[in-house]
Amino acid sequence: MAGKGITTINEPAADVGDSIKVPLMPPGHAARAAVVSRPELYRRLDEAARVMVVSAPPGSGKTVLLRSWISHAGLADQAAWVPLGPDERDPQRFWLSVLSSLRQTAAGAALVRSLTAAPDLDGWALVERVLTDLAPLGQPLWLVIDDLHELRSDEARQQLELLVLRAPKVLRFVLATRHDVRLGLHRLRLEGELTEIRSTDLRFTVSEARQLLSGASVRLPDRLVTLLVDRTEGWAAGLRLAALSLAGHPDPRRFAAEFSGSERTVAEYLLAEVLDRQPEQVRRLLLRTSILEQVNGDLADLVSQGSGAEKVLQDLEEANAFVMSLDASRTWFRYHHLFAGLLQLELRRTEPGAVTGLHELAAGWLAEHGFPVEATRHAQAAQDWQLASALLANHWSGLHLGGQDATVHALLAGFPSGLRRADAELAAVVAVDELAHGSIETAQQYLAVAEGQAATVPSGRRRNAQVLVGMARLLLAGRSGDQRARAEEARRLLAVADAPHEGQPGLSGELQALALLEIGDAETWTGRIDQAEPHLEQAIALARRIERPYLEFMGLTYQAEIDLNRTIPRAEERSRQAIELAERHGWTDDLFAGFATMTLGSALSWQGRLDEAEDWVQRAERIFRAEANPASAMGGYFVRGQLELARGRFADALTALRTAERLAGPHPLARPLQAWLVYVLVGLGEIDQVEAGLAALPERVRDRGEMRIAEAVLRIAQEDPRAATKALAPVLAGSARVGWRSWLAEGFLLDAIAADLLGDPGAAGRALERALDIAEPDGALMWFLLHPAPELIERQTGRQTGHAALIAQILGLLTDNKLAPRKPRPLLEPLSRSELRVLRYLPTHLSAQEIAGELSVSTSTVKTHMRNLYVKLGAHRRAEAVAQARALGLLAPSASPG
Repeated sequence: MAGKGITTINEPAADVGDSIKVPLMPPGHAARAAVVSRPELYRRLDEAARVMVVSAPPGSGKTVLLRSWISHAGLADQAAWVPLGPDERDPQRFWLSVLSSLRQTAAGAALVRSLTAAPDLDGWALVERVLTDLAPLGQPLWLVIDDLHELRSDEARQQLELLVLRAPKVLRFVLATRHDVRLGLHRLRLEGELTEIRSTDLRFTVSEARQLLSGASVRLPDRLVTLLVDRTEGWAAGLRLAALSLAGHPDPRRFAAEFSGSERTVAEYLLAEVLDRQPEQVRRLLLRTSILEQVNGDLADLVSQGSGAEKVLQDLEEANAFVMSLDASRTWFRYHHLFAGLLQLELRRTEPGAVTGLHELAAGWLAEHGFPVEATRHAQAAQDWQLASALLANHWSGLHLGGQDATVHALLAGFPSGLRRADAELAAVVAVDELAHGSIETAQQYLAVAEGQAATVPSGRRRNAQVLVGMARLLLAGRSGDQRARAEEARRLLAVADAPHEGQPGLSGELQALALLEIGDAETWTGRIDQAEPHLEQAIALARRIERPYLEFMGLTYQAEIDLNRTIPRAEERSRQAIELAERHGWTDDLFAGFATMTLGSALSWQGRLDEAEDWVQRAERIFRAEANPASAMGGYFVRGQLELARGRFADALTALRTAERLAGPHPLARPLQAWLVYVLVGLGEIDQVEAGLAALPERVRDRGEMRIAEAVLRIAQEDPRAATKALAPVLAGSARVGWRSWLAEGFLLDAIAADLLGDPGAAGRALERALDIAEPDGALMWFLLHPAPELIERQTGRQTGHAALIAQILGLLTDNKLAPRKPRPLLEPLSRSELRVLRYLPTHLSAQEIAGELSVSTSTVKTHMRNLYVKLGAHRRAEAVAQARALGLLAPSASPG
């Protein structure tokens, strides 16, 4: 058969998104019906350029040609097949499907890392991931994307174009589409890297038509075969229809003479010669299941009100009747798009009153069996808005955590605009959706609508509505940076969920875990660590129980941040646990992976392991730059500043900490940041500037413990140890509190240095011993690098000390840090999202004007971004900028030649 209804090679079904989840076919699975061999087209495909486009209307035989060619050429282990479902608008789901398919090839299994869906996966970062993974590719690998015209996301198409432009030569692309899709293919055509097969190329010859008919056990004289080819203009679907009709026809010669196989009249023939000849049970099954994108026996029995549907579907597939199986066990099926469309037309003609009910039946079955997206779409098709709203509201959390925010956005577009403001649950989901798209003001408006409509929600749905409204409030509070409001909203959400509501479900495990995480993190940043810890432990335990590893990943990351303020070795351990989980699921570029690597880098810095810390801090910086998130970037610059200060690189530390200061806002790190800036400026000799800055601070700020310690640093630099001792006294006595106990180690160390300068070795030794007492359990050795006093510390070995091993370790760190070679300075100026997008096009041969066309911006805008990139990367030319970006991990490495 020609057309898309026959399986001749492995076509994996997508395992995420709106496609029904079915097992993958084993490699080499072949259709039972004969497929016409087309050697001339096979030759053209064998000799094709790096990118091949097969563009023709439906029913032209695109898919079956590619499948049979891959089978004929023995490429089943080298071809990744990505079938697109109808109206695909979700970039993350598309790229997950691409990665999954690549991993099923022999080369891809070894090179391409696995990836689990998560909320914040970015399509542009995923393209860089694919390029990085396939850079060592040494043998040809084909990426086949079927029904490319269904990719309706402009962003995903731009990302695919970037992959095509920058992919290694041995990665070949085969793009099957009903019409040309804008992918910058004209450039490839000019460069001789594009092969095109069009509808005229796909037309069957008389010889090929004879083979097709013979495969259906139909024998006709040559003149009638020629007549059929002329009537159908070689159209594959028309010839297949003729073969189906001729098989068993009482007068095949008359039929062949009268048959018209054009697209304009095929519906009549299909209904008269194929559908009408089926038994009533089969006819009813085909018509009623035509509303489904994919169907199995149970679902078909339900909507057709019959039995034995699975056997009927299997028989139709074997007969090559525009039906194809999607799994090796032949339990899930789909119809050829053309066939399904014609059946739907006939269904509306013969049973117009049944269509709505069929969609409602399908919605109920799909919801019950774990397919909420498909269920919601059928409810929308039935215009059962109450059911559609309830389905989306019930499953929002699972879709969000599964990285399907774009799918939620598309589903929301399927509701009447007025309903989105009349339904409290729907308005709450819209508020969260607007927040995800950066529209905080619109999100607040929809939240107000949801709160106002809450009283109108039926009693049976009231708790769910309150939960959704609470989640919207919680996420808005988190975006505002007000940690106390965030914690309060999370508590309120849990209280709503825990309140007794007879007959109504409680908070889902996913939302409960998410709320616990929000409370725990907010309590951490507001200093209530003892309360935060049990909330995070509960969240992690729940995440493991409901098998949501991303929530576990978040919890471990939050716990590591807490431990950084309590027990540094444990912070290192938990950070590594979070990173290992991220690597297992492919989240190494996720924002939370940035937090985990930043925390690990900070923990290693505090332990004095500066070279190890450098590698992890750079990884965090790469992630934060890719995210272009000011709040996360602030933390990255803060840790970078600490690391540079520990190395004695005061100018670099100042650049990092000043950048952190600009981004800080109400961030909890803003307080210690003031103290660290004092250390840097003192190190640079800006004594007068520091003195003036401290004097300008309000008295309540100057009296904080960390600022008193900072003043002591200044006084010691001014050679005024008595003033340093005076500044430190309230801190050491406990009346001037510090946010972290380890700061007391710094206070006692500075007190020891001051006492030594005053000529009081006994007091110096006692203060130093206290500093060592506090520092050892936490592993906080950075203070001894920030305020080096090797002679004082070495003299401590001659006194009675319980820290001989620790002293030897500190002295070793001071020596190693002094002798350590200076590594290249990383990029310290943040890149904007727009600059990152332009950066990813720089390795291509596109001009600034062409890049502007791809990104739909002006040429001057692109040139401005390029100039900014050169400055920030320290480059003078495009090639230098690309090389520096690759060295910093912002771009995938160059692919191996091939």
